[in-house]
Amino acid sequence: MLKDKLKHFNIILASESPRRHAFFKTLDLDFEIRLQPVEEVYSKDLKGTEITDYLSKLKATPFIEDLKNNDILVTSDTIVWLNGKPIEKPKDEDDAFKMLKSLSHTTHEVVTSICFTRKSEQRVVNTTTKVTFKALTEEEIRYYISRYKPLDKAGAYGIQEWIGAIGITSIEGSYNNVVGLPTHLLYETLNAIAKGA
Repeated sequence: MLKDKLKHFNIILASESPRRHAFFKTLDLDFEIRLQPVEEVYSKDLKGTEITDYLSKLKATPFIEDLKNNDILVTSDTIVWLNGKPIEKPKDEDDAFKMLKSLSHTTHEVVTSICFTRKSEQRVVNTTTKVTFKALTEEEIRYYISRYKPLDKAGAYGIQEWIGAIGITSIEGSYNNVVGLPTHLLYETLNAIAKGA
């Protein structure tokens, strides 16, 4: 399958997210992990997919000069979008509580962009998933934060964890996107690159 089509390419994933690593393994991809720190700063004029498109490209910048002809560098960014504003990763447990309180009894969007960078080209794809939470009690929010410590997650929650099981009433779009990576877009785009499309 895709692994065979990509045998002449070297796939580099620039992410320390264990969820993204797991998805690459689920797709049976051979890949290496490379990490470079990037200050994720963007113009406040950007909205939704404009933010994630920009940041996914920005994350590729430190690697570009070192790429070889057969390298495909994959960088990605995810935000939670609510009422016209981005919700990123919480600074601390109090911040996580405020975030989850704001997501309670509402529908928000999870927006992800994936950037594929080669020596010869760069392409960016994105998708948006709508997620609806029931009205969460303060007790439920505090239990989740103390037990699961979701400080490394955009919006302060993981859909695959306890809070998702008890709190999410509907989802429209890619589930894997909310976990951390829209794998259908990763697969489609790598297929297109392998075909030279």
